[in-house]
Amino acid sequence: MLERVFHLAENKTTLRRELLAGLTTFMTMAYVVVVNPRILAEGGMPVEGVLFATCISAALATLVMGLWANYPIALAPGMSLNAYFTYSIVIGRGVPWQTALGVVFLSGLLFLLLTLTNVREHIVNGIPDCLKHGTAAGIGLFIAFVGLRNAKMIVANPATFVAFGKTNDPQVLLAAAGLILIAILMIRKVGSAILLGIVAIALAGIPLGLAHWPGQFFSWPHPSGTFLKLDLRSATRLGLGELIFVFFFVDLFDNVGTLVGVCEQGGFLRDGKLPRASRALLADAFGTIVGALTGTSTVTSYIESAAGVAAGARTGLGNLVIAGLFFVAMFCAPLVAAIPTYATAPALILVGALMCGSIAKVRWDDFSEAFPAFLTLVATPLTFSIATGLSLGLLSFTCLKIGAGKYRDISPLIWVLSAIFLLRFAFLGSE
Repeated sequence: MLERVFHLAENKTTLRRELLAGLTTFMTMAYVVVVNPRILAEGGMPVEGVLFATCISAALATLVMGLWANYPIALAPGMSLNAYFTYSIVIGRGVPWQTALGVVFLSGLLFLLLTLTNVREHIVNGIPDCLKHGTAAGIGLFIAFVGLRNAKMIVANPATFVAFGKTNDPQVLLAAAGLILIAILMIRKVGSAILLGIVAIALAGIPLGLAHWPGQFFSWPHPSGTFLKLDLRSATRLGLGELIFVFFFVDLFDNVGTLVGVCEQGGFLRDGKLPRASRALLADAFGTIVGALTGTSTVTSYIESAAGVAAGARTGLGNLVIAGLFFVAMFCAPLVAAIPTYATAPALILVGALMCGSIAKVRWDDFSEAFPAFLTLVATPLTFSIATGLSLGLLSFTCLKIGAGKYRDISPLIWVLSAIFLLRFAFLGSE
């Protein structure tokens, strides 16, 4: 049955590899179970309700991705979008969180409509190859930077923006040890290298007082605080139309960037196109709608899925593990919270290094292809946004092709996207 559904032999993978890769992906993104409720709680939302919504929306969307699209990409409420939800809409504009959930629901319906009409699939497949390679490498730098920050190897500095962390910090030393350990295991082609490294470094922190066994392993979920609390009537007011567009826009291109980057790394693209793209895009539309109904912000594809791909995931089978663990996490929030960030940081750094290999596929002898890829590569980590990196790269692609007189390289879709990006920077600014 598994072979018939997931085509393991065709994708040159095994049951054990897929299950371990799924566990690896979950461990690198388990923080969302704790972090997302904390962020949304600052806007007045009940923590218990958001915890339930986070887990149920992530589990169901990840199942749709695995069973329907057969891709090893996990989904959960997006970190940048939950911050926009709380700080810009609820706190900044004084919009009640119930109304904001209604806005998220309407944006999810818009995702669903554009997915069913194949508009979003055309966007994914219409992105030039140079930007696909640049996006994959840019995401690699992005998640490597996140890993370095989580490991406290890179810290904020008022003079230089960033600086190297303290080498006498035990967390830095443990993360560095984990980095070396996982790298050696990967060189020796140990299939579960990333997972073994995360577990080993987490356990090593217990006697040092940097990690701890949770006081309790189980807690009962309480969804009633946010379940079906969205206010659709208020969300349909004309003044909130801009907010719906922002949610739609940011998630659309964050999700596209993540899909392209992870699928490029896993070798899923065929002639620059993503097979079953509409099925993959349907997962985040479904997850966003479920999330709004249960009580959380927009659901999107998670770049941490690259850790699972690096561990050998090639089908959606591992998503069953991820979805199951999200279901369990509803009852085991204290256990999930016990996973320290310094233990997962080395995995992100090394996965980022693997993803940067795609930049070698860029045609560096053609500057109209090379510079857009380069701009996407550097803008993604420096702006801390996949959507911004992709939009700047695409705009530069259009401008350089016009300047070089290569109008045939600009498809009608690229013209439309360029116009949308210009409007975004003109009227909405950076998310």
